[in-house]
Order: sequence, then structure tokens, then C-alpha cells
Amino acid sequence: MLLYRTAKTGWVLKSKNNYVQVPEADWRGITTREDLHDFLEGIAKIGVYAPEPTELLAPMESQEVWAAGVTYFRSRAARMEESQAAGGGDFYDRVYSAVRPELFMKGTAHRVAAPGTPVRIRRDSNWNVPEPELTLLISPQGNIIGYTVGNDMSSRDIEGENPLYLPQAKVYDRSAAIGPAILVARRTPPPTTAIKLKITRDGKVVFNDATSLKELKRKPQELVSYLYRETSFPHGALLMTGTGLVPGDGFTLLPGDQVDITIDGIGTLSNTVEQL
Repeated sequence: MLLYRTAKTGWVLKSKNNYVQVPEADWRGITTREDLHDFLEGIAKIGVYAPEPTELLAPMESQEVWAAGVTYFRSRAARMEESQAAGGGDFYDRVYSAVRPELFMKGTAHRVAAPGTPVRIRRDSNWNVPEPELTLLISPQGNIIGYTVGNDMSSRDIEGENPLYLPQAKVYDRSAAIGPAILVARRTPPPTTAIKLKITRDGKVVFNDATSLKELKRKPQELVSYLYRETSFPHGALLMTGTGLVPGDGFTLLPGDQVDITIDGIGTLSNTVEQL
């Protein structure tokens, strides 16, 4: 089942190729429900059919967005390369093989871009890339209740200058995008699930690559267990699980680029790039 949030009709469910309207009385707190799968199954059986959703919003409420780093070998290599001159290359090799994962807060709901709206690149950075990531919807009790597509926008030159600058490289307005929907399923998407990144500039594809979840070094529940250690999330959380797709050193995003991130079974998150 896929759960969409729209500007006009609130939450809409897609089940077996049918769209069903979620009753307005059930909108508030829907993405924090421990019984989300069973609850939506009930709506799918008795709900009122709805048109295909348009004017999509990020499928979240007031959750914090967090992210995990260096969970794919490709990400480890990229981070080591960009931080070598600053003496930080060894940090990323060590965190890739460490027991404890790298976790950082990415943003709050008002900083998240919806599908079809612009993500931003920083004015004080010259090397910016998107990072496509399977993103977990986690309940207040620490259970994974859904999956979506995330874009963890990153300023590689700022992080590479000094690893301690990571918050500035990662956290700013519209530095994250979430959507287009939440996959509500009882099981984690299989390791064969493909994650694809396509970047288009002036009508031409300038980057196109793919990876799969089998390259993810850490299990999603392992990442969640560390995130919820000593930290409470009364509204639940969204957790980006890291990227295995990193454009090469000679590539940077430009204003007007379009970023399309597709994860099998969830859909495509599309955003344009702007710099204010």
C-alpha cells in the first residue's frame, strides 16, 4: 500500500491500483500509528474511492528527519576522497567498519521539500550533489512502519574542508526532499530493490546510475536501534539510510537541474534545483 499526502484532499491511499480517500477524522497523527498497516487495510476495504492524487506534499507530519552516513562502500570512498586534504579521510573508513553508525539530524518538517518543488544548493558552496536514500518512517516506539524516498542534499566541499563542518554541509532550508509516498508494508523491501538517480540539465541527462539495497551495509532496524538510544521521538522520526550513488568529483548541481530519484515499489521523487 502507498500512502500519499496532498494539498487539497489530505491523505490518500493506493491499494491494488485503487485510490481511496482517508477520512479527515483520521488525518492527524496517521504517520505515528503503531498499527498503521492494519489501519490502512481497513480503510482500503471500506473507504471511498478517490481520484489519483495531485499537488503532493511531503508524506510526513511533525517528525524530525535524521540521516545515516557511510552505510554504502561507494559513500565511504567518496567521503575519504573529499576529506583527504583536511586529514579526515581516515574518519570515514573507520566509521564504515565501526559498530556504531554515523547519525545526524537532517532537519525539521518546515525544511523539507515536497515532490515537485525545489531543493536548494548553498550560495557558499561550489560542489553540491543529491544523495538518494531509502528513508524509514519510524513510530514513536521505534518500529519501522513505512518506507519512502529521500534526497539528502550535500555540499561536498564544505564537509571535505573539515568533517566538523558536516552540519553546515547537510542542514539548511530545503536540504532534504521526501516522497512521493510512504510504502506501508510488513516487510523491508528486498535486497534486490533498485535505487536510481537521474539528473537532467537543459533537457539532457548528465548523470544516470543505479544501485540496490543489497549494497547497504547496515540493516535498517540496526540504524533505528542506535537512533532511539537515549533519545525519545514522541512524534516518530524519518531516517535516511545512506547513499550508494555519488556523482563523480567533477560534477556539481546547478540551478535549474532536475533530480529524479526512483526506488522500486515506492515511486519517483522529482525536484528541481534552485539557489537563492
